[in-house]
This record gives sequence, structure tokens and C-alpha cells, in this order.
Amino acid sequence: MRVLLSSWGSRGDVEPLAGLAVALRELGAEVRVCAPPDEEFATLLARVGVPLVPLGPTVHSVVAGTRPPTAQDAFRLAPELVAARFGSLTAAAEGCDALLATGLMPAGARDVAEKLGIRYVFACFHLSGLPSRHSSPGSRPGKQSPRDETDNRVLWEQDAQRVNALYGEALTRHRAAIGLPPVDNVRDYVLTDRPWLAADATLCPSQGMTDLAVVQTGAWILPDDRPLPEGLEAFLEAGAPPVYVGFGSMAAHAPKDIARTAIEVSRAQGRRVLLARGWADLAAIDDADDCFVVGEVNQQELFRRVAVVVHHGGAGTTTTAARAGVPQVVVPRIADQPYWAARVAALGIGAAHDGSTPTFDSLSTALTTALSPGTRARARTVAGTIGTDGATVAAKLLFDAVGQGAGPALREADGIG
Repeated sequence: MRVLLSSWGSRGDVEPLAGLAVALRELGAEVRVCAPPDEEFATLLARVGVPLVPLGPTVHSVVAGTRPPTAQDAFRLAPELVAARFGSLTAAAEGCDALLATGLMPAGARDVAEKLGIRYVFACFHLSGLPSRHSSPGSRPGKQSPRDETDNRVLWEQDAQRVNALYGEALTRHRAAIGLPPVDNVRDYVLTDRPWLAADATLCPSQGMTDLAVVQTGAWILPDDRPLPEGLEAFLEAGAPPVYVGFGSMAAHAPKDIARTAIEVSRAQGRRVLLARGWADLAAIDDADDCFVVGEVNQQELFRRVAVVVHHGGAGTTTTAARAGVPQVVVPRIADQPYWAARVAALGIGAAHDGSTPTFDSLSTALTTALSPGTRARARTVAGTIGTDGATVAAKLLFDAVGQGAGPALREADGIG
């Protein structure tokens, strides 16, 4: 069986595909990943021996400017990505049995699968992009009012109009070029009626949370056995577990002066600091030996050895910290990040920072909550509930349905188009 996995987005959108690719390969499938040509992603995929087919511009070139992307930037990028998918995916999917797409609204992926006559799956890593019945991220079923549900359905309709405005014209044009009719609702066509949710059920419960028949597989985790760098090992061994501060692929979206604020707050509480440089290029504020800066490392190993993880609330970082049993402070900025912040707080495994730009006082309050004995104990307890086999579950689901020539009824039940 041959499978093409596709995504355009940050590391949190690409690394899960590497995990799924490894699981599929263990079952005997041939797998390729179509993703942005960022050097970081090429290195990641090369580490597990999965070929990278370049898709569109680098993500770094889009998000790492001096200011966050604007609405005008989005309207320029959307048709570019549609064109890239019709071009790159058509060539890469030739001879494949299935195409799975995720990341930033993958308009163009299902169209290519339709033209080639192969199966298509849409997958997501959180519920934020799906029609919600609830009024706020992290809220529980039964807690919303009828007005909340009505408002959410109005917002969902408005979202469909927004997606059509961004992608509709380009998609219609490219579909016509390969003999396919227009699509009235781009978003719903892309998502399908049964999207796959590659997220842990404890961290991201889906039952009763959306109108769609979600197939929840669990998070797609890429096992990482790389040793930590010698300098980092020496820093960790030199004192008590430090406060980890990292904002991943956030660049212009990272909170202003977050490194200085985090260092000053940590020092005031008698803690050392470990800064993850990331795309925001976080750096130490002085030469004191209580602060260490790292680049890309094995977070699965590192998070077990820190006191708390202060981060932006990406799905991958939240899941990795939760698995490690370490308390979290989530400082959400955009997209799905408020959802993960709310879930961390609701589960009692950390604190959701109040506001998107920490001050000394606000971060001190959040850090105190996260470092409390009760939060630490709860984080260790919840860690035992986090599943680790999501990639294998998804691989078997896809492999069995395609490899056994499943009929339409089974494909519909499994969410495979």
C-alpha cells in the first residue's frame, strides 16, 4: 500500500505526520510526506527516513517577519497553497492508494484524490476548527445555553463564508482545469462528515462536542530516543530542575519581552531557567549561570527533567508536557492555543495565563499555581491516562480499510472517503 500524507503548517502540523508515517511503514506501507520545505521539517523527516515532497513556501518565510501575518497576507497565501497542492500532490499521489491531509485548511487535497480516484482522509489535531456546540474553549457538554449554541452555529456559517472567500475562486479555477465541477462549501468539502481527530481523549474529549462524527485516534506521537546535548545535560545536573520557557514556531506572535519576564519571575521564585530559542529567537538577558538557552532538542526526555513548562499552548507541546507529568503554564496567543490553555486549567495540570502578554505579576501568579504540590501531583496522575498508540491506531485504521479493499459501508464508518 502507498500513502501520501500532506500538511502545510508549523512543526506541530508536520511532526505528527512523521509519527503516522513510521507507524504505517511498520505495517508494510510505503509512505511519503508532502510538507513545507523548511530545513527543520526536512531534518525531522530525514531522521526517520521518510521522503519529503516540498509543498508551497516555507512556513518560516510567512510567519517569521517583524509583524504577524495580516488578512492581506492570508488572501495572498491561500490561492498560492491551492495551486501548490494541485501541483505537488497530483505528482506525489500518483500510484498511491490514499491521501491524508491536515494542517492549514488543505483546500486542493481532496480534489486531487477525487481526480485520481483514491481515498481521502482529513485529520485535525484539535476541535477548534470543527463546528462546536459550546460557548467557550474547554467548556463541558451541558454547560451552554440555547443562545450559545445558536451563536456558535451562526459563527460556523460565517466561517464557511470566510473560507470560501479565501479559497473558493482558486479552487474553482483549478478544479475546472482538471474537469471537476465547483464546490459550493469549500470548508465542509475539505473537512468531510467524519474527520479524524489526532488528539488524546483526556486532553481533548470529542464526544458531544461537535456536530460531525469525529473518529478520534489519539495523538500521533513520534518516539524520540535522541540523547540531550552534553551542555544541556551539564546544566540540568548542576542544580534543581529549571523552569522551561519555549514558544516553538511562534515568531512575531510570541509575547513581547517574554524571555526577560520569565527569567525575572523565575529568579524571584528561586528557580533556574531553560530557554528554548525557537522561531522567536529567545535569548538570555545576561551572562548568569542560572539560565541556559537550547535549540531543537528531545522534548520527550527534557520535559521529564524540568519543574514546569511555560509555553504557547500548541497541541504537540501540551501533549508532550502532559505525558511527562510536568505542570504547565500556557500563555495562549492565537488559533487553538486558548483551547489547550483552558484544558490544562480544567484538568488541574497547570495554569492558563490570564491574558496573552505576561507581566511580572501575572506570570508570577500562574507560575505559583503550576508549581504548587497539588498541581504537581495532579500532573503526574493525568500523565498515566495519556495514550501513546494514536499513530498505530490511525495506521491500522487506514491500512486495513485500504489494504483489504473495504467496501463503501466500512469506509464510511471509518471516516474514509
